[in-house]
Amino acid sequence: MNDSPRIHLGSLLRSSDDAHAEGTLDHLHYEQGGQPQTLTFTEPAAYDIDVNALSGNEMYLQGTFEPTVVMECARCLREVPVPLELTLGTLMRYEPSADAPYLEEAETGEEVLVFGDPNVDLSSYLAETTLLQSPLSVLHDPECKGLCQICGQDLNEGSCEHMAAVPVEEIDDNLGIPEGTTHARQTPFAALRDLKLPED
Repeated sequence: MNDSPRIHLGSLLRSSDDAHAEGTLDHLHYEQGGQPQTLTFTEPAAYDIDVNALSGNEMYLQGTFEPTVVMECARCLREVPVPLELTLGTLMRYEPSADAPYLEEAETGEEVLVFGDPNVDLSSYLAETTLLQSPLSVLHDPECKGLCQICGQDLNEGSCEHMAAVPVEEIDDNLGIPEGTTHARQTPFAALRDLKLPED
């Protein structure tokens, strides 16, 4: 298992040879907003990458990456493993002045992976691709009941004193607080319900 996914492009820059890299990763180190981050996978994530020479200092990267990321269930916040099968494809450009690989948008709207060191570390590229192609939200189960809005009880494990009075469906379908119950869908106007105003 590799510490970081690297591909060596020195010979490709000197000739029209292709370059290849493959392996597995259990994590990726990258930066976001100037801060170091780590993306961890639940099992070894296989990658298989080829880079082909185009013209000048440009090349094309293609391949596959199969990470399993951990996300939170949108209703109950349990950890959910999410397997991904990513198809990679991006232009690359060699610029000796680049300190570290980075993505920039070309005039055509395509993203270009710019690099300066022929021994290219693909960690940031793979991390960004993984994050962009991960789903926005997931459920650990389609029937997940979520958490009680008052006490935080995981309703998949049993009801709480609040849910005993109000079925989940009733809370989801009605706005406000069902009459005669203690379970609140809190609104900023709930306290005004019993307020008596002076008559003109």
